[in-house]
Amino acid sequence: MKVLVIGGGGREHAIVWKLSQSRHIDKIYCCPGNAGIAEIAECINVTPNDIDALIDFVKYEWIDLTIASAEEPLIEGIVNSFERGGCRIFGPNRAAAQIRASRVFAKDLMKFYRVPTSEYKVFASYLHAEDYVRLRGAPVLIKADGHAEGNDTFLASTVEEAIDTLRLILNDRILGEAGRQVIIEKVLEGHEISFMVFTDGETVIPLPVSKSYKGIFDGDKGPITGGVGAYSPAFGITKEFESVILGKIIGPVLKALNSEGIQYRGVLAADIVIEKDNPYAVGLDCTFGDPEIQAILPRLRTDFMEIALATTDEKLSGLKNAIEWKQETSLCIVISSKGYPKTYQTGFPISGIDKANQLKDVTVFHAGTAYDNGDIVTSGGKVVSLTATGVDIQDVRAKAYRAAAQIYFEGMHYRKDIGT
Repeated sequence: MKVLVIGGGGREHAIVWKLSQSRHIDKIYCCPGNAGIAEIAECINVTPNDIDALIDFVKYEWIDLTIASAEEPLIEGIVNSFERGGCRIFGPNRAAAQIRASRVFAKDLMKFYRVPTSEYKVFASYLHAEDYVRLRGAPVLIKADGHAEGNDTFLASTVEEAIDTLRLILNDRILGEAGRQVIIEKVLEGHEISFMVFTDGETVIPLPVSKSYKGIFDGDKGPITGGVGAYSPAFGITKEFESVILGKIIGPVLKALNSEGIQYRGVLAADIVIEKDNPYAVGLDCTFGDPEIQAILPRLRTDFMEIALATTDEKLSGLKNAIEWKQETSLCIVISSKGYPKTYQTGFPISGIDKANQLKDVTVFHAGTAYDNGDIVTSGGKVVSLTATGVDIQDVRAKAYRAAAQIYFEGMHYRKDIGT
């Protein structure tokens, strides 16, 4: 079989890496890919936004399955276009991807169907938002409605900080159309976990629970990112509590979408804060979390291609009790460019990747990397992620940070407290 993966980050490298272990696959393509993906798949010279060209490629090469894991193509409706063209594709359609395309849609959906979520207000006017913040006080979370590549959520510790952020988004339009509306959200007091499931519209199968780190600096300080570290399984989350999350959040969200005439098929991800032993969904996504999936996929025993096909073909019930996971711990560290998630420079040579990859129980997943005259250089904010597997959190922390010490490029940054 032939498979095409859409995307070029660490998440897609992890997916391609796992697919390369499948007994069903003869050839893997990726669009656009990165320097690491290019070592195990053929990267095609087509932009992910050129959906017509991708459909032509899939038909010409007789691709059996396309896996759309990057948010932007899903939001733009790549699944709808592929299905109209008679091409098999893994992922939610455009209507279902609204849960990530519009945070307002997702929050309003949860509120209307009584899915536990944090208190919030929506504003398109800077003056009205400013008045609300002055009345409510701080801290608050400010989230852009649209998708802005991991730089669209802001924690404001003071009223002045909140007002400055609102001015930048609503008046100065620093996020463009993504910031046309903002959500001002209550900060819940609890710990956050990431919860993902496979679903074909009927059957729901959860992935192992993970803990992700969003703040760029140690102690979760600094700007909120798209994720700079993760480990799995998350501490203290029992099978019983997973059932609570499925019953109170995941199931009701899928039922709510169905009530709106939307069948959801693919991966549904939720950021969940546990406050006083109760789960609250503070964010929804239409694909695998990054870097959560880099921490989770190395633990998967079952052939990933079989899961993707069963999900796409609405036959996931046949794998209900058949998906197996390794009973081990995994931890992922993201090494990023200086300035991420805001302005950063690219084009710096990267050394030490081969040394890190040679360490026992360590895998390097490329994200923002490219080739320049035969050298691997930085090409994005998240550059590489290092995943270690082992017996417990202390073991994997030691392995992952030993690997991180092998990597070098100018301005590199990573947190030192992942897993503590």
